[in-house]
Amino acid sequence: MAELPTFNYGGQAVIEGVMIRGRNFFSLAVRREDGTIFRQQEPLNNMFNGPIRRVPLLRGVLVLVESLTLGMKALRRSANIAMQEDQGDEHEELPAWAMAGTLAISLLFGIGLFFMLPLFIVWLLDPYVSSDIVSNVIEGAIRLTILVSYIKVIGFSSDIKRVFAYHGAEHMAVHTHEAGLPLIVENVRKFGTPHPRCGTAFLLTVVLVSIIVFAFLQRPPIEWRIFSRIALVPVIAAFSYEIIRFSGAHQEAWFGRLISQPGLILQRLTTRQPDDSQIEVAICAMEAAIAADQGREYSEQIVESANGVVTTGEHTEPEVTPGEEGASGATSDG
Repeated sequence: MAELPTFNYGGQAVIEGVMIRGRNFFSLAVRREDGTIFRQQEPLNNMFNGPIRRVPLLRGVLVLVESLTLGMKALRRSANIAMQEDQGDEHEELPAWAMAGTLAISLLFGIGLFFMLPLFIVWLLDPYVSSDIVSNVIEGAIRLTILVSYIKVIGFSSDIKRVFAYHGAEHMAVHTHEAGLPLIVENVRKFGTPHPRCGTAFLLTVVLVSIIVFAFLQRPPIEWRIFSRIALVPVIAAFSYEIIRFSGAHQEAWFGRLISQPGLILQRLTTRQPDDSQIEVAICAMEAAIAADQGREYSEQIVESANGVVTTGEHTEPEVTPGEEGASGATSDG
C-alpha cells in the first residue's frame, strides 16, 4: 500500500490536558485529580475532511469553524474529566443547540472586543487624523494592544498558567514528532515551546492582515465600517491561515522564519515550560492520535527512568477505548 503524504499534526491545550487533531481522528488526554490519565480518540466529522480542505482560502474558513467547535467541545469535556477520580468516562455532552449558542456568543464576544472596540476608539479619534491609512494603522495598533493585554491579563490566573504549560507541552510534542524522534519525555525536552503554526501566531497574523484589508476601504460612514469589520472576518481569517500555512511549510528558508518570528515572540505569553507530568499527557495525546490514524490501538506503558516514572506509548490493547460518538469539529491541520 502506498504511503500517505506527510500530515501536520496540531492541537490545543485544554483543562489539565491536551487535544491533538490528527488526519482522521482527534485524541484527548487529560490528567485526573488522582494522577491517572484519561485518554479518548474519536473520528473527525467528515464535513471538515472533505475536498474543501484542499482549496486555498476556503480551507482557512473551514479550519476556523472546525477549531472553534472542536476546541470548545474538548475544553468542556476536559473540565469534566479533570475532576473525575475514577476510571469512568461518563459525561454529558452539550446538545447541538447549546453548542451552537455558546459558539455564537464566543464569536460575538471576540468580534466585539477585537474588531468593534478598536473601531469605535479610532472613530472618536478620526477628527484629529487626516490620513485614511494612518487611521487604519492606529486601529490595528489598538487591536494588537487589546490582544496582547488580554493575553497578559488572563495569564495572571493560576489555572490559565497551567493551560499555558500544557500549550507548551503540546508544541514540544509536535516538534518531536516532526523531527522523527520517539515520543519520550527526554526527547520532547529537547525542543522549545513556540511553534510556527500556533493559534497565537494566527491571531497576530489576523491583526496584521486586517490593517491591510481595511486600509483598502479607507474611511466610509461608520455603519459601513461596522459592517465591513464583521463581514470581512472570514476573508481575513482565510488569508491569515494561508500565511501561517506557508510560513510553517518553509521554516528552512529565511523568509519562512522571518514571517513566523512575530508569532513566535508572542507565544512567550501563551506558552510556559511544562513539567514532566504535563509532557506525559501531551505524549499520550499525540501517540493516541497517530495510532488512531494508523488503525492501531494504543495504551500507556509505565516504565521507570532515572528521573522517575515516565509514560510511553505502546500499540497494544487500550485501557480506554475510542469514543463512539463522532467529533463535531477540528483544529487546524498543523
